Amino acid sequence: MSSGSILLIGVIVVIAAVAVAAVLLASRGSDGLRFDIGGQAPRAAGGNDTSPEKTFQSRFIGLGVFSGGVIAALLARLWSMQIVSGDDYSAQAETNRTRTVTTPAPRGRILDRNGVELVANRPSLTVCAKSDIADDSIELNLLANLLGMPTVAAKRRATDSTQSAQSARTIAVDASRSQVAFIQEHVDVFPDVTVETRTQRSYPQGEVACQVLGYTGTVTQEQIDSSTEANNGLTYESGDTTGQSGVEYQYEELLQGVRGEQTVYVDVHGNVLDYSTSVPAESGSDVMLTIDLDIQKAAEEALAKQIKKRQDGGVKECNSGAAVVLDATNGDILAMASAPTFRPEAFVGGISQDDWDALSADNAGNPLMNKAVSGQFVAASTIKPLTTFAALDYGIATADSTYDCTGWWTGFGQADGKYCWDTKGHGYLNLRGGIVNSCDVVFYEVAKGFYNSSTPDGMQKTFRKWGLGSKTGVDLPSEGDGRVPDAEWKWNYFSNWSDEDRKWNGGDYTNIAIGQGDIAVTPLQMACVYMGIANRGTIYKPHILKSVLGRGDNGTARDFEPSVSLTPDESSANFDLVISGLDGVVYEESESQASHFTNMTERVAGKTGSGEHGEYPTSWFCCYAPEDNPKYVVAVAVEKGGFGGSCALYVARDILGAIYNEPDTQTAEVQDNSR
Repeated sequence: MSSGSILLIGVIVVIAAVAVAAVLLASRGSDGLRFDIGGQAPRAAGGNDTSPEKTFQSRFIGLGVFSGGVIAALLARLWSMQIVSGDDYSAQAETNRTRTVTTPAPRGRILDRNGVELVANRPSLTVCAKSDIADDSIELNLLANLLGMPTVAAKRRATDSTQSAQSARTIAVDASRSQVAFIQEHVDVFPDVTVETRTQRSYPQGEVACQVLGYTGTVTQEQIDSSTEANNGLTYESGDTTGQSGVEYQYEELLQGVRGEQTVYVDVHGNVLDYSTSVPAESGSDVMLTIDLDIQKAAEEALAKQIKKRQDGGVKECNSGAAVVLDATNGDILAMASAPTFRPEAFVGGISQDDWDALSADNAGNPLMNKAVSGQFVAASTIKPLTTFAALDYGIATADSTYDCTGWWTGFGQADGKYCWDTKGHGYLNLRGGIVNSCDVVFYEVAKGFYNSSTPDGMQKTFRKWGLGSKTGVDLPSEGDGRVPDAEWKWNYFSNWSDEDRKWNGGDYTNIAIGQGDIAVTPLQMACVYMGIANRGTIYKPHILKSVLGRGDNGTARDFEPSVSLTPDESSANFDLVISGLDGVVYEESESQASHFTNMTERVAGKTGSGEHGEYPTSWFCCYAPEDNPKYVVAVAVEKGGFGGSCALYVARDILGAIYNEPDTQTAEVQDNSR
């Protein structure tokens, strides 16, 4: 029995004794008759007796009643505390004498589709300290100086309030062996400091797929608060490692492990007296991606090679681009390259200011952005197959329609005349010839047809039907929507222009018909468009996750199921025309261009593009192979890369060469008119 209960019972006994005495006294004088022995004759005592003895008796009776009430109340309270709420109070008492100390759990690994490690864990010497160190300025200063960090930073980590008082605070990760040796040799100087072996992220493949994989960092207070509010099973403590971008962020719930717990007994001052039950930390689930490491490396190397070639040619500003490889049969992302790259290791344990400044510099090329999903570029001539579909769908043109390209087009009047990229002119061309030769005049005529038609937004409807202007739904963060401009968008976007200038006009039609002007697409969106062309109307939702592996090597816990995201409807004849045109781009547009593909076993269909944006165009090439039984879709965009045939095409050819083990041995330079 607790001391509180004993005291309460003692008080009740005392009050009960007083009450009993009161009752006895009351009963002894209850006859209402007394004798006066002062020598006079006896007389009856009736009516109101106000003698001192009677008054005292009444008060004592009142005290007895009051005491009885108190006893009843105390008994009721005692019954409530001991019987009704006994378990709750016992739990509270146990809580006061126990504390839970948590230990971090290793994150799950990230693997490529063949089980090769892309992100793993490595042991890390971690310096930890009790919260008491914050009250010892000498010990705190010595530790901070040893670790090479500001004292205020060490104190802030030592006084972190998101952990229990008994949990060791993380002061520094990846401590050097000399620092650890000094601490261990001077335990009298650092009584509150311990060194633990924990895990940190490692990247066996270096910078490969860095934007896809993302990076980790120390959890922020905002993330701690958000996890508490979300109540999704993820709870963080200060010092925890969490995904900040890419797959690390997207699949945080899978990769984040379950923290270990150790129950300890403490005294009134919080000092640990003994240890009780413990639950070991459980590592996060391993995730397997759709990425093929060999194809990924080939894509990154090909992209870097052409960027360097462009820089060596005098265009120093060319340092950015992206390449995507999809499996046309299910939407698997086999490779996703983005240039320039960065070192994910720089973020382990906290990125230095110098590294951050280098990554965020104006001329750095934004290496942290995954340009395949977040980069938005003008589509250039890669959009012309969709313009062709729009013309056929809305009756603007037929397969037999022909147009005369003289190199100069004045469909909206001489004052609004436009050049074809080939100022010498292509002569008479039909829609297929327009695709093959990327003739701007053919598509200017299509734009004029929509401008004068009863369905002036037919082009935009077709573009949106094929997925432009909206996210693909890929399981990666920060995907861009792109943009399909129309009259409403222009009117709202350019609100500071005059009413006349804000109107949608013929020039806007001609711009989007050839993929220029205000239209914006991501490389992933264009890869999906060409997947749909290759599959004759079936676009699978692109995805990066292949499967989730069970904790502790317990086999596959979940496999990703492919799904169809779009089924743009086009007639078989329309597909035949467009696919024939894409075949002609590769093998008919120019002899030098064809020479890079005739040395391949499989036939390729594709389209070049040159997005006019600033001083130098964005180089595009989108293709798929084999043409008769599509399996691989490749989309490449290189900022300031020049014409599509002179830069992006080489990147795609090298990727296909790696896939089919047929490297490009042709040395002929593709002519710059391969747009």
